[in-house]
Amino acid sequence: MFGEEREHIRLILHVARRYYEEGLDQRAIAEDIGYSRPTVSRLLTEARERRIVQFSIAHPVEQALELEAGITARFGLREAAVTSKSVGSQAVGRLAAQVIAERGGPHSVLALSNGTSVAAVVEEMPSQRWPHSCVIQMVGALGRADSLMLDSPELCRELAARLGGTHRPLPAPIVMSSPAAARAIRREEVVLTTLELASRADIALCGVGAVGPDGASSGAILSHHLTTRVVQELRRGRAVGHISGHYFDAAGKHVKTSLYERLVAMDPRRLGEIDTSIVVAWGHDKVPALHGVLQTGFISTLITDEPTARKLLDYRP
Repeated sequence: MFGEEREHIRLILHVARRYYEEGLDQRAIAEDIGYSRPTVSRLLTEARERRIVQFSIAHPVEQALELEAGITARFGLREAAVTSKSVGSQAVGRLAAQVIAERGGPHSVLALSNGTSVAAVVEEMPSQRWPHSCVIQMVGALGRADSLMLDSPELCRELAARLGGTHRPLPAPIVMSSPAAARAIRREEVVLTTLELASRADIALCGVGAVGPDGASSGAILSHHLTTRVVQELRRGRAVGHISGHYFDAAGKHVKTSLYERLVAMDPRRLGEIDTSIVVAWGHDKVPALHGVLQTGFISTLITDEPTARKLLDYRP
């Protein structure tokens, strides 16, 4: 009896492997083992019932898809894109570049901020034939040699070259010396029209700057302008992050400091009027900032990696 059972199992295994692994149909298997096709069908059914054959439907991207669904639902986004394999700048930049390539076209207008994440997207952007496209600065220039490759003018020039289109610079620094100087330059026609064009873009691309509890961990973009007064204002306003120079708290409320009065950048509320407003960021330290920025309602699309997406969904300020 024992031997008969083992032979029967051996037969089931043989039939199951020929069917599921080798792709033979039941008639061919019946001819191979010398049984009828109905017998082969019964053996395959027995293989499933006895769990000799077990099915698993999976794909590496499945977890990323679940995270995307969770993030869009929680923050009311139109879209989230999460890398399923690699972590960090290259993978996230490549994914963001793919999203832009799919959303854009030969006549697209793109508005760009600055920083490491925006630079990662530009670096990964494949060449396109968009001769009528235009890339526009949505923030003033940093104007520092140590941040040239992260600065908006250089990023706009490089992205326009990759798209085969043109770019429109914003001839002003991101932070002016005084509120009066900022008001004056924002009234200049070239600055006024450039910022207006940026606010009417088809696609906007921004990074996120993180602000630590001490109010001073704002990254390289604005760190040179964080005076003692500004840091105190950020602390009082409980700022957690910034986009394009504009600070926000954990609830997405705009924190207006004395630095804001000297800023030359597009009004963040205009991001909500742009069809595809993208934020690209990754890393554990960016999670509170991302949470606050996504609470503003100005962002339609988040692009990040899987570890950051998981932490973001679990995060409760």
